[in-house]
Amino acid sequence: MTLQRVEALQRLQVANGVACVALVPGANLRYFTGLPMQLSERPTVAFFPADGPPAAVLPVLEAAAAQAYLAELSFYPDDRRDRRSVRTEGREGEGGVRLFPYGDEEGHGHAFVQAAEELHLAGKAIGLEFLAMRVLEMRRIEQAAPGCRFLATEPWLPALRMAKEEGEMASIRQAVGIAERALRQLLKANAIRPGRTERRLAADLQIALLREGSEGLPFAPIVVAGPNSALPHAEPSDRQLVEGDPVILDWGAQHDGYRSDITRTFVLGQPTPQIEEVYDAVLAANQAGRMAVRPGMPAQEVDRAARRAITLAGYSKFFIHRTGHGLGLETHEPPFMVEGNLELLQPGMTFTVEPGIYLPGVGGVRIEDDVVVTAEGSETLTRLPRELSCL
Repeated sequence: MTLQRVEALQRLQVANGVACVALVPGANLRYFTGLPMQLSERPTVAFFPADGPPAAVLPVLEAAAAQAYLAELSFYPDDRRDRRSVRTEGREGEGGVRLFPYGDEEGHGHAFVQAAEELHLAGKAIGLEFLAMRVLEMRRIEQAAPGCRFLATEPWLPALRMAKEEGEMASIRQAVGIAERALRQLLKANAIRPGRTERRLAADLQIALLREGSEGLPFAPIVVAGPNSALPHAEPSDRQLVEGDPVILDWGAQHDGYRSDITRTFVLGQPTPQIEEVYDAVLAANQAGRMAVRPGMPAQEVDRAARRAITLAGYSKFFIHRTGHGLGLETHEPPFMVEGNLELLQPGMTFTVEPGIYLPGVGGVRIEDDVVVTAEGSETLTRLPRELSCL
């Protein structure tokens, strides 16, 4: 499947006048190669020319692991693709992928020059991930390929990843299941109760995610209560939970690199009439947004449907973010459910629907579900109850 993805990338490069795409460790590199690498002080760049096999500059300590993944990317004619191997700097192999490893003592400058010369990058248009490429790697490419010019891949490369394949959806479903089981662990243990701090509750949630099988944490869970819950991206603090608090938990899990992202809001004890009214408005908005999803509609219509429910309840100025974001190898990726996004929804597109109302100094409510577009409409992947739960 990775070879087919690379070939699709090459077709897009030709259409957009890009001679080569340079990717650093992250979601795109994993999508095209399977490599689960992380950014570090040792630069790694994979080069995908528009008319030939890829190449990669990488630390020598990563070379063996990279070979295991990249051997699947053999660029032979169709009748010879059953032969898999990788060519490593100067040694002819049977596969097309070329590796240029470097050691800590020698540094990486020479490896970039070798790669640029072999790929004939001087003076060429090179596509970069403007949201991911660091200055370190960009400067090394500039120095190794004099006269090259950089173009952003963001207008067109994300299109390859928006509609999820069957295997991708299976991983997202697994990530949803892990996240939901972790929350059930907390509820069973009565972990959300007065006297506990936001930070301690967040730690319990992270431990539960790992116990249920999450591959690390796709993002640090947001666990906030009382007035802190009016801050959508606040970090857990040492504030203790008290009776009457709204408590927002925003968390996710990861499986085979793919992620889930869920939010639920609880109330400790009896909610105030205002919080109860706010909760009802957010619940209606969540349902309206999910029910609006269908193939062929602009993404902004999901935002409009959710926002309309909150506006009718009189809280429009307290809904201060978009309704949702794409979900996959990244927690936030296209398509975005926001006013002005005319991207047409297609089967396989997976994203969140997460309306919220945030009252400064009082508290907030957010309900977030993961949704996939289907041929007939949509499917909500998350199954946790959405109705107000008083603990």
